[in-house]
Amino acid sequence: MILLTVNNERREVDVPADTPLLWVLRDQLSLTGTKYGCGIGRCGACIVHLDGAAVNSCMTPVSAAAGKSVTTIEGLNDDIAMALRRAWISEQVPQCGYCQSGQIMAAAVLLVQHPQPTDAQITAAMDRVLCRCGTYTRVRKAIHRAASPAVETT
Repeated sequence: MILLTVNNERREVDVPADTPLLWVLRDQLSLTGTKYGCGIGRCGACIVHLDGAAVNSCMTPVSAAAGKSVTTIEGLNDDIAMALRRAWISEQVPQCGYCQSGQIMAAAVLLVQHPQPTDAQITAAMDRVLCRCGTYTRVRKAIHRAASPAVETT
């Protein structure tokens, strides 16, 4: 048994230690907001927070999450997350929507590390999330909007 803390809730899972965290979240815990994209850590659709760091859950063995805090898109509910969600809507970021949980998870870590990020910092942080629809310009605008407390995002 592996003991995890997922979205501030202690959970036990009975899976092999090398099972990707993504599959534990989706198949064992029914947290399907984290998406499977490529399975090789290139697309970023599966990004979750592991002790506050953005990680590709498809490449992270569940054993690496034991004793650590895992946050999925379902559990991301702080002020930064709310600002990002409002900005995403205001800037009409999603098209197909598949990469959006990974985008928001990566952007949330960026805003914790850089509350007023530059374009270069946004590019560096978001480069790990592939958007097949090409909404990168809207993602950048949404992150700037979420970072600016003076801008109304509703």
